[in-house]
Amino acid sequence: MKAPTVKGAEIRAPMIGRDSAILTREALAFLADLHRHFNRTRQDLLHRRAERQVRIDRGDMLDFLPETASVREGSWKIGPLPADLHDRKVEITGPTDRKM
Repeated sequence: MKAPTVKGAEIRAPMIGRDSAILTREALAFLADLHRHFNRTRQDLLHRRAERQVRIDRGDMLDFLPETASVREGSWKIGPLPADLHDRKVEITGPTDRKM
């Protein structure tokens, strides 16, 4: 079966099985629209990723994003423990498979 034709989308492989039910003209038009809308951003991100990888390969260290500093520098405290956790007399630990 031949793939439907849509401006901006081309299927180069033969259509087999349920391909034609999935890759409809509407689906291909949607994919072509996504490509037109996001391809420049996608290409930019891929380029930046490649540049970053070069810097990492040269020895640059990974670090946290500056905009997440407040998460790391903030004071983290949990609420008080429930009463039943203050006096733990029995704890059963072991493998997940039941042997008893």
